Amino acid sequence: MDFLFVLTVGLIAGTISGIVGTGSSIMLMPVLVYEYGPKQAVPIMAVASVLANLSRILAWWREVDWRACAAYSVTGIPAAALGARTLLALPSHAVDVSIGVFLIAMVPVRHWLARHELKADLWHLAVGGAIIGYITGIVVSTGPLSVPLFLFYGLTKGAFLATEAASSLGLYFAKSVTFERFGALTADLVVKGLIAGSSLMFGAFIAKRFVLHLKPDAFRIIMDAIMLTAGAALLWTAMTS
Repeated sequence: MDFLFVLTVGLIAGTISGIVGTGSSIMLMPVLVYEYGPKQAVPIMAVASVLANLSRILAWWREVDWRACAAYSVTGIPAAALGARTLLALPSHAVDVSIGVFLIAMVPVRHWLARHELKADLWHLAVGGAIIGYITGIVVSTGPLSVPLFLFYGLTKGAFLATEAASSLGLYFAKSVTFERFGALTADLVVKGLIAGSSLMFGAFIAKRFVLHLKPDAFRIIMDAIMLTAGAALLWTAMTS
């Protein structure tokens, strides 16, 4: 029944993230924390995120902007590994609190970024990759930060979804490898991550048909609701554990 619950939430999360470009980790993480605890949930989510991003790449393969992906990944991958190593030194309670606060704080930050019509080039992607990569290593998802960055670069719809996913794939892979090297990602957790990730992958392919019909206002409402709910759930877990 635990796996069924995770798979159900994962399917919903994968579908929504496949439409808006992010949100699968934000939605699924509170469920994983509830089922397995924060120290196990983070590496499980890292494995699941690899599959989630891989599915979006496969769904939009021809749309990937590989130059943008390379600029972001060359700094983001090592930064994500460093962030993951930092996370392993934190106590479980601090993990819940830091992720919950981060998700809630990203709501006003995302609105601030949306109000400023900024433009980004490859150099900005490289700098953003380093900063966002390190934060990605510590928290579950930095989609609220990476999404505006790639939009400011000028990517939209399928090209945006594919390129953001391809860029994030390297970060989450580096995060997973770091967890494995330091003993935080066991074979059992890999299996749980693959199970959760399979539902995210399936949801991404379901979402493809809806991407072109999503209105900007709906995107903003969905993302705010996801981040506030998930952040509050993680803080509640931290306070009651």
